[in-house]
Amino acid sequence: MSVLVGKQAPDFTATAVKSNEIIENFTLSDFKGKYVLLFFYPLDFTFVCPTELHAFNDKLDEFNSRGVEVIAVSTDSHFSHAAWLNTPKKNGGIEGVRYPLVADLTHKITADYDVMVEGEGIAYRGLFLIDRDFVVRHQVVNDNSLGRSVEEALRMVDALQFTEEHGEVCPADWHKGDKSMKTSADGLKEYFSE
Repeated sequence: MSVLVGKQAPDFTATAVKSNEIIENFTLSDFKGKYVLLFFYPLDFTFVCPTELHAFNDKLDEFNSRGVEVIAVSTDSHFSHAAWLNTPKKNGGIEGVRYPLVADLTHKITADYDVMVEGEGIAYRGLFLIDRDFVVRHQVVNDNSLGRSVEEALRMVDALQFTEEHGEVCPADWHKGDKSMKTSADGLKEYFSE
């Protein structure tokens, strides 16, 4: 498994579906200058996947208010994505999801992010937080039976934006508004002294 943290995010151009619109040349680098939360999921019309896609959609306004674009990728076709987007939630669909779903039929994107399940042609549940300079700053990959925490993804966005703005670091379990830490010789001492 490759560690992409600290490296330029692999760029791609592919077909995507957003709401009922098919975008033929959806290009990741078009979002340079913005934060991007790029996540991979195994397959449309499955079990854990719709719970995640709806959970990210439920928090989409919170991501957007932080200047974060949310983008999903799977190895399904854009036709499958469109059909899933037009299937009601009660029938296992993702009707109402408002962010783009990228079709990775060639598996190149999934391979470039090193989240391919060998021999199965599907992605693990990979998540990558990309900064405005197009550098991967956070990545996490789950086995496909383990759904992700959207709250943790938001926490990581808050931590990244706080460190960039204030030049301080965020200790374990830090949440927006919590005490941070200076990176000076006395930073740790000051942190634990209160």
